[in-house]
Order: sequence, then structure tokens, then C-alpha cells
Amino acid sequence: MMDVPLTTRTLIDRCLHLHPERPVTSLLIAGKNEAGQPVPGTHRSTLGEAAARAGQLAGALKDAGVAQGDRVATLAVNSSSHLEAYLGVSSMGAVIHTLNIRLPVEQLVWIINDAQDRVLLLDPMFLPMLPAFQANCPSIERYVVFGRDGAAPEGTQAYEAFIAGQPATFDWPDLDERSGAMLCYTSGTTGNPKGVLYTHRSLMLHALAGGHKSAFDIGEEDTVLPIVPMFHANAWGTVHCAALYGAGLVFTGVFNDGPTVARMLEQEKVTMCAGVVTVMLALLAELDRAGEAGQPYDLSHLNLIGCGGTAVPEALIRALHFRHGLRMMQAWGMTETSPLATTSNAPVGVDPASDEGFTHRSKQGRVMPFTEVDLIDDEGADVPHDGQTMGRLLVRGPWVTGEYYRRGVTGDFVTRRGKRWLDTGDIATLSPGGEVWVQDRAKDLVKSGGEWISSAEIENALMAHPHVAAAVVVAVPHEKWTERPLALVIPRGEAPKPEDLRAHLQGRVAKWWIPDDFVMVESLPIGATGKFLKREIRDQYRNHAWPAAGAGTG
Repeated sequence: MMDVPLTTRTLIDRCLHLHPERPVTSLLIAGKNEAGQPVPGTHRSTLGEAAARAGQLAGALKDAGVAQGDRVATLAVNSSSHLEAYLGVSSMGAVIHTLNIRLPVEQLVWIINDAQDRVLLLDPMFLPMLPAFQANCPSIERYVVFGRDGAAPEGTQAYEAFIAGQPATFDWPDLDERSGAMLCYTSGTTGNPKGVLYTHRSLMLHALAGGHKSAFDIGEEDTVLPIVPMFHANAWGTVHCAALYGAGLVFTGVFNDGPTVARMLEQEKVTMCAGVVTVMLALLAELDRAGEAGQPYDLSHLNLIGCGGTAVPEALIRALHFRHGLRMMQAWGMTETSPLATTSNAPVGVDPASDEGFTHRSKQGRVMPFTEVDLIDDEGADVPHDGQTMGRLLVRGPWVTGEYYRRGVTGDFVTRRGKRWLDTGDIATLSPGGEVWVQDRAKDLVKSGGEWISSAEIENALMAHPHVAAAVVVAVPHEKWTERPLALVIPRGEAPKPEDLRAHLQGRVAKWWIPDDFVMVESLPIGATGKFLKREIRDQYRNHAWPAAGAGTG
């Protein structure tokens, strides 16, 4: 067989020559309303135009002295300009480093300095951070501001001016498929973030598998809306999948509220979208509102909603199916796995709309091709794959990182039978048929009276209550049981009473798992990747006063 390198250059060629007319639609900030909130404007382009402009960007970066292996950072929302950077930076041999826009500026400074980025491409909304970068990030030699209006403050250059005059026919180099293409740092919930350097080979294999029918099922006839940010684990590979297979793309930028997402799904006839649970809960609320008002959205073309980032409540999957006729598929992974590691579908012979089907679909599912998972206990011994016994979840595969950028092989990796595995930090069960069911993050398990309690399973059960919009369960110190679960609940409509929630959980989880108290809240803190911040919640409720009536339920 011919030894043909797997590189992102393939995406450039396919966008330019096979799918040049496929649409790329972006919601950009067109101004502000009287309340000072951003107002969207629609920008339309194509995959062919994005690939041509990627060539212009590559030429401009080369003229600026960017060489193979250099890091070019982006601080940007999802847009056609960010797509151009995705295509151009990696295909010229540099490394595109997507910065998480939701991190505080101090942490961004640390990450930029750790990566030694040479160029920063940023959206205008992040210009207030510029003085901090200029004062504290000596490796950055050039700041380039995205935007079609060509505006750029002193010390920066407008993106349009930066690429102007460059030919679209860049002389793309032949690259080693194992060289770095993209860089993403973990969210850093404990300690400093760690960088994951994706190679050309890993990205292209991930895109090939991600388009498969059992995964995102993406083809030329599709239109994809990645609500998941392009700075977060490569937008789950959806952008690369779309460029590889010729699907249209829709980017909503900062406009990810339920009504705007629903409108764009309908207006652009999106066939596949992907996002985290919090975003999908907002979408469900808008679909419910519109339906109750007698003005339902026409989403008959929407074939699949990919959801992940945290355990997806079965109640959410059911609500979208029964109330709106929409199919949601849970996907599990992490920054270190590019991120797709498993996808959740009902096995052959099981009706996806049956109770058994929803049980399967609410788990994390079976591994992607070429990916392996296993379980060990805290001493490193094997844990049986019986669907019942919990263990530490290990994963390995061609798009799973084997070490961290500039840190090498850390304690996050284990060697078993001569193979390196990533310890995900998740506690899971594994069925004889290979179905993964993540019980919790190791740090989020509740240990009550020496026994483990899965906060994720309680949250899933609570979300099935009609008056629960969202729920988070955390471990709180307890005098008798060491720890007990406390449930924080965002109500939907009339707030449910604690006794109603206890009755609802009876039969859904073990009796001794039922939280000793339920606290109604208006909102819960959300982190940089759209997940609820359990560490902050645990700290806030560390000294929670348990009600006397619930003190003995453990």
C-alpha cells in the first residue's frame, strides 16, 4: 500500500475542489441594542471561500516569520474566520492553539506563556484583555484582530488587512502526519491546565471515525451546527468532519441562547448539531415554549443532536424524543481523547424508543473504532466487566494523547501489559458487551459510610421530575456517615417539595443514596466548558446544616 500521510491539507483540497459551494453561515456581532446587548448579523460564505482564505492566512503568517511547529493562538468564538484559521494554520505546518475564551485573563496569560505562542488571532470582543497580554506574554510578536470592518487598535493589525494581497494558492508543504497540528489545554479545574498536542494523523483518523453512522453520521448532504465551541476539544471534531465530508456549517458565535439556536436550526435546515447539556436544556425549554404557544419550530430535517461534556440525563433524551420527535445521542470523551471515545446508541434488536432503548442511550455507550477501554481498581488490579463493579476507567487509541505537552508522561497514565493507557479520572462500569457507563468523576463520588454513591445517577433520576430543570448532587461532610449527598435543584415552574423529590427517587436509586436534603436555587455556577462547577458548589455548601429528620437516612 502507498504510504500517504494523513494531514489537514486533505481538508483544504476537498473544500476547494470537491465541495466549494457548500455553505458556511456565521452569526457575527453587528452592533448592540438599547440594553447594550449584542445584536446578530448574518455572514454567508462557502467551504471553497474558507479554504482559499486559509491559503491567504498561511501566506501572511509565513511572511510574518511563522515556521513549522510554531504556535498560532486563537481567542475567538465559532465563525468562518475561525474556520479559516483551523484550515490554514495547521496545513502550513504551524500549530493552531485554541484558547478557552471563558478562562480568566490570568490563566490565559499562563497558558500562552506555557505554549510560547507567537501570534494571537482574536475577536474584537476580547480586546480589553490586550493590555494584560502585551504586558505579560513576551512570546507573542503579533496581534491580529478578526472582523470584516477592518478595525484594529494600536499595536494590532486587522485580519482583512493582514491577509490582503496574499494569493489563495499557497504552496502547502508536505508534512509528517505525526507532527503537531492543534493544541488545546484542559480546563484546569485542579492545578494548572495541561496541554494536549493533536497530530495531523490523530485529527484525520478522528474525523474519519466521527462521520460514521454510529457517531455523528455526517455527509455531503448535511448541514452541521457545532454549538460546542471551536476552542473546546476541536468542537468535538464536528468542524473537521464537515470539511472532510463536505457538509455545510452554521456558526452561532456568541448567540447560543435557546431561541437563537432554535431559529438557526430551522432557518438553515440543520441536520446535525452538537453541544453540552446546559445548552440543550435551554434549547428544550425554547422548543417547549414555542409548542405551548402554538408556534412550534419545524425541525423535521434535524436528524441528530450530539450531546456530552457531562452525563446526559435520560429525561432530556426522552423529552426531545417524545415532545419534539428529535433524536439525541450521547457521546463521551475528554480533551485528551480528541474527544470522541464512545457513542451511545441502542444495540441492534432493541427499539431505541423503548424503556430498554433509553436505558442504553443514557449510558456513555460503546467505544469508537480503534479505541479500547478497561477498568482497574485503586491498586491497579483488573475489575470485572460485569456491568456492576465500578473501577477507574482507562482508555487508549490512535487519537488519545500518550503524554502532555511539555510535561511528558505524568501520573495520569498507567502501563498495563506493555501498553500505555490514560487514566480518565472517571469511575465506570463496563458490561460484557463493552458498554461503558460512567458513574461519576472520581473526585465527585460520595463516600457515605464507606460505600460509594454516584452523584451522576441521582442527578439523572432527579432530572426526570417534571418540576426539575437542572440538578447537581455533591458530597457534603456528615458527622455520622462521613459524607452524604446534597441535591441542588433549579426548579421548572413551581418548586417541588423535598418530600416529593424523595418519593420520586424511591425505586429509581438505592434508598440509602437518596439525598438527605434538597436546596432550591435560581442558578448554579457553570465552568469554562459548560459544565456545572461541582468544586465551587462543594465549597459553598461545605458547612451545610443537615435537617434533623434526614440525618439517619444513610
